[in-house]
Amino acid sequence: QVQFQESGGGLVQPGGSLRLSCAASGSAFRLYDMAWYRQAPGKQRDVVATITTGSNTNYADSVKGRFTISRDNTKNTMYLQMNSLKPEDTAVYYCNAQFAWGAYWGQGTQVTVSS
Repeated sequence: QVQFQESGGGLVQPGGSLRLSCAASGSAFRLYDMAWYRQAPGKQRDVVATITTGSNTNYADSVKGRFTISRDNTKNTMYLQMNSLKPEDTAVYYCNAQFAWGAYWGQGTQVTVSS
């Protein structure tokens, strides 16, 4: 059973920065790919960034150049550094891993970008 716990969300002004963390349970963190998703009110949940076991990364066009995904396998933790935040980045952010038998999600952390 894999469990994720997100943290680091909050209220930030436009142009500001936040760093989200996703702590994973278990000893196999280094063996699976991870992703960050977000869901704004009334909208579907969309992928923001992905990172493979080899730390290859991919980003949604809307966050390229502003967000950076990373992982520290020694700490069983994935990160999302978010810079130059915009009001349209406001959403609940979730960490995710996909397996052949299903997907695992954290409970989410709220990010609100507002002046």
